[in-house]
Amino acid sequence: MRLLIIVWLSLLCVPLESVGREHTAAGLERVFQTSVRPFLQTYCLDCHGTETQEAKLDLSSFSTAETVSNAHLIWALILDRVEAGEMPPKDAGAHPTAAQRQQFVDWIHAVRRFYAQQHAGDPGPVLARRLNNAEYNNTTRDLTGIDIRPTDTFPVDPANEAGFDNSGESLTMSPALLNKYLQAARQVAEHLVLQPDGFTFAPHPVMTDTDRDKYCVKRIVEFYARQPADPADYFFAAWKYAHRDRLGLSKATLADIAVDDGLSRKYLNTVWDLLNEADAVGPLAMLQRRWNNLPADHSGAAFSGCQLLRDDVRELRGKLRPQFDSPEIEGIHKGSQTFVLWRNRQYAANRRTFNREVLIDESSADDGLSADAVSDDQSDVDLRLHVPSDPEKRKRHEAAFARFCDVFPDEFFIAERGRDYVQESSKQDGEKGRLLSAGFHSMMGYFRDDAPLYDLILDDAQQQELDTLWQELDFITSAPSRQYVGFLWFERTDSRYMRDPEFDFARPEDKEAQSSAMIARLADVYLTKAKQNGGEGTGIVAIQEYFRNIDREIRWVEDARLAAEPSHLRDALKFAERAFRRPLLESERKELTAFYDSLKNDDRLTHEEAVQDLIVSVLMSPHFCYRTDLIASGDGLRTLTDYELASRLSYFLWSSMPDAELLRAAASGTLSQTDVLQEQTRRMLQDDRVRGLATEFAGNWLDIRRFEEHNAVDRERFPEFDDDLRQAMFEEPVRFFVDIVQNDRSILDLLNADDTFVNSTLAKHYGVHDVTEDQGWIRLENAGRYNRGGLLPMAVFLTKNAPGLRTSPVKRGYWVVRRLLGERIPPPPLNVPELPADESKLGELTLRETLARHREHMNCAGCHERIDSFGLVFEGYGPIGELRETDLAGRPVDTSATFPGGQTAQGISDLRTYLLNHREADFVDNLCRRLLSYGLGRSLILPDELLIDRMKQELAAENNRFGCLVDTIITSPQFLSRK
Repeated sequence: MRLLIIVWLSLLCVPLESVGREHTAAGLERVFQTSVRPFLQTYCLDCHGTETQEAKLDLSSFSTAETVSNAHLIWALILDRVEAGEMPPKDAGAHPTAAQRQQFVDWIHAVRRFYAQQHAGDPGPVLARRLNNAEYNNTTRDLTGIDIRPTDTFPVDPANEAGFDNSGESLTMSPALLNKYLQAARQVAEHLVLQPDGFTFAPHPVMTDTDRDKYCVKRIVEFYARQPADPADYFFAAWKYAHRDRLGLSKATLADIAVDDGLSRKYLNTVWDLLNEADAVGPLAMLQRRWNNLPADHSGAAFSGCQLLRDDVRELRGKLRPQFDSPEIEGIHKGSQTFVLWRNRQYAANRRTFNREVLIDESSADDGLSADAVSDDQSDVDLRLHVPSDPEKRKRHEAAFARFCDVFPDEFFIAERGRDYVQESSKQDGEKGRLLSAGFHSMMGYFRDDAPLYDLILDDAQQQELDTLWQELDFITSAPSRQYVGFLWFERTDSRYMRDPEFDFARPEDKEAQSSAMIARLADVYLTKAKQNGGEGTGIVAIQEYFRNIDREIRWVEDARLAAEPSHLRDALKFAERAFRRPLLESERKELTAFYDSLKNDDRLTHEEAVQDLIVSVLMSPHFCYRTDLIASGDGLRTLTDYELASRLSYFLWSSMPDAELLRAAASGTLSQTDVLQEQTRRMLQDDRVRGLATEFAGNWLDIRRFEEHNAVDRERFPEFDDDLRQAMFEEPVRFFVDIVQNDRSILDLLNADDTFVNSTLAKHYGVHDVTEDQGWIRLENAGRYNRGGLLPMAVFLTKNAPGLRTSPVKRGYWVVRRLLGERIPPPPLNVPELPADESKLGELTLRETLARHREHMNCAGCHERIDSFGLVFEGYGPIGELRETDLAGRPVDTSATFPGGQTAQGISDLRTYLLNHREADFVDNLCRRLLSYGLGRSLILPDELLIDRMKQELAAENNRFGCLVDTIITSPQFLSRK
């Protein structure tokens, strides 16, 4: 029997002699009445009773053991203070004996453990709450694909008692905040882009024509920029294939080399065939000779040769470009859309042809541009234009020019044109213009000119992508209609062609002017006048094609928009389903559809306006902006549904909504299975979105979440502290924590790791001189060489806990004691004198000596003895975390300290040793409590003590792996159920 009692008491972590056998509710109550309550009356109530409440604490109301268990947070604080010997204070009139103090402490442990076991697994009061600012930003990012960050102007979210802003205890909704959420929803809707099949979101608002143009044009231009169209790269790839055996690529195919070099397989085949054609003459012979003479044993020289060859090809190709004159008809401006577009079409259709008129007839018998006639270093391009006089030879040479120009177009695509494209825009002259512009005078309009890229380089999927981008340009921007309005305006002003009375029916401000009937009527009148003015041939054709094409384009947009409306409503319902993080109920589908119909039919909104308002209504729904997965109904406990579990898991690990894969697992009904839940968790921890855990959990735990706004540093004294350095300081612990998570490292690495992460800005600040800007962020191994590594010497914490013109051992020590070790430090008493803000103005005393005097005050000594030594070891780091040997007054810094318990230390290396040897259990306990509170979204309750013990036990058995902590939390009854 005694053995069973010993086992039970060992589970309670309570000494046998202190509690005896009073382990029932009645027994604990009896001890409270006979020993604990008298202890309170004798030693506590004078300062914490009905008349006096030091620290606003009244202990007179605790009359039973159960009232103690109900106020477990208060009694956890009492337990800490009494165990530490700080209460009763040294100046108290009476002090308990050691035995009385121990019995009091043991009873608190016992009553906490007893009531924890009585309610083991209790999920606690997790309140339904709104998304906090970070969750809203992250969720709209993952919902729209765009990082809009609409809550950046919101008030800062309040934190709960554990220091996190993800609990219903603090996340209330006021009328003013509700209005903020409405503004945020409208801001998101301003990014909505309706497409021919569904909708998407732009990275910027698209409420104006200019915004829409910017969105569409940018996507096309970026597509062009991604395409490998440099002939030098293809010459070099062909060279590598020709010398593949020497290069160790004997098994590589031409397609393999194209893939490895990021080139078009189709075009590389074309270039290879051209370089290896038999009986080449003219420009082909020149090209082959130059390519075959590239050095076979030096890739660098070969590539340089390919670039020179590319330059010569482009120079020769420019000489062969066809030229087209603009049509002319009396009264019609040369900048009229009719003529500009005709000329654009001619150039676009002839990118792969050449102007035979530039060829020079060679009267001699020499073959002109034959392989024997043109030397390798020939630089006179005009000489290369010579062709033989003999008809048969001339025919072969002209065919060679045609083949050369077919493979090497004068342009693969036109990304920009000047405003006066009635004259040929010449890139050689450095002329720049508007992106994708048709080149009109003072009118908007776009023209597609990319057939060589389309035909020679793009594969089927890329061709379809490019076609879609151009279709969306017309669909989204209404380009044809706006272009035609510009035509009507231009022809009545700059051109004056349509000032006659017979044109008065076609006015740009009249929407009906864009109808097919009105366009046909105007075409007839316009052509009649043109013919009367002597127009014929090409000019008349250009006019006819213009009106026919513009009518077709306007009609396509109208028809496509009408046909697309069901797809937009379909996508809106899908959007709502993703926003609600679960399938829509049929009633919700009907309600959303009815709302859209009422906006169109009753409120007379356009289709686009109705869809935008529908999106706003979804984002204002409690099912989106509230964590409705936390809402419980009925009495008692129940297990979370799979969809509820998906949301709880994703907001824990990502601070954002579930992704498609997690929702698929929920839909299958398997997510609640332990193995599936753990598998999904491991996947999610490897996802980039785990940065949400780093910023929201670690950032709040370590008190740096808002460091990006930190402005306490004196910029005149520390000009190096600019926005880039501040951002880099914040980024370092985020990347370090993500690395701990994704590599499942020991949580003790947070303290004793010999690595960290730096970019060039932070590396320079740390005295690391071999990190360049183009390297981005890198892991810094052996960081101890630079007195860095792990959390302790990171500049972000050192800077955050310094006033600006001096260090603060108090703040830095408090950060270690409170944030890392979890100690509860009461606020300082009132009227405590502040230290000078500038350490150069401390007078004859050092900061260390000033703090020593501060500790002589009775009201200050207790806390400062627990704090200051942990901060003094950081004195080798200045106010912005820079290494230093002297302070700002020129005095040598002293990093020595004596920690609580009497251990002496020198610098943070000894602090690491002390923490790992003497305070590891405190650090682990604190991290477990913080992560559990964050994961559950509430302050901890007594039953959580058992789960915390299990977390620590499993950590010890699994080499302190971070993933072990997460596994224990997500498989706990607290996480999997609600009441």
